Amino acid sequence: MVFRTIVALTALTFGAAIAMAQGTKPNDAQIAHVAYTAGQIDIKAAELALQKSKNKEVRAFAQDMVRDHKAVNEKALALVKRLKVTPQDNDTSKSLVKAADDEEASLKKLDGAAFDKAYAENEVSYHKTVNGALENTLIPSASNPELKELLQTGLKIFRGHQQHAEQVAKSL
Repeated sequence: MVFRTIVALTALTFGAAIAMAQGTKPNDAQIAHVAYTAGQIDIKAAELALQKSKNKEVRAFAQDMVRDHKAVNEKALALVKRLKVTPQDNDTSKSLVKAADDEEASLKKLDGAAFDKAYAENEVSYHKTVNGALENTLIPSASNPELKELLQTGLKIFRGHQQHAEQVAKSL
């Protein structure tokens, strides 16, 4: 299950890097949609963890994910509204949603410690991949300074999420 997510997200990151190398970098409307979609995916996974987990540490982590990703997404929505940019669905955001739906289906089949471990491991791999995409593709491709700044702020927050997820996964 975690392997599928890693493969899908790694393919996503490499695909974005290849497109950028070929001169077809994503535009700001596509970047905004990818970033928002990534946040929504993590909110949905965290909400599932809050429904299924009884583990205090997992639940605290999931609450942090909901709070932080909602806050960043609210800022992103306000920014695109102010800039009059319509986020544009694209192959990258569609790939993210497909991989997340597959992972959610797998996680829903698990309970107890097995769920907690799979959720935490997925969060580690997800944040590694999203952070890599932000750092190597999305931030360098963003042309609007405000969008770039928001992505950089998000990256700082999400690096902390990755470290927190790694601690949670290690403790399980």
